[in-house]
Amino acid sequence: MSRQRSMEAIMASEYVTIGELVRLTETRYSTLKFYTEEGFIPFVQEGSNLTRRYPREKTVERIAYIKGLRDQKKTIPQIKEILQEKYKNL
Repeated sequence: MSRQRSMEAIMASEYVTIGELVRLTETRYSTLKFYTEEGFIPFVQEGSNLTRRYPREKTVERIAYIKGLRDQKKTIPQIKEILQEKYKNL
């Protein structure tokens, strides 16, 4: 098992892992995995080991936005629709 990167290294990095997103956003791993599978948060898949990397700044912002929608009691289908509309040109 590899050693965790420091928060300083994570904050300086353009891309992060899902585990690092857990630390950055204080969101459960299973929630982030669900958001990934639903297409809520974008990722790139690097190399033959199929490691998913998330663009740190954009993903942290998007997770905060999703959390805000959840605080407003939006359902998952509503969030999906809102995100598709908001990010349709990206």
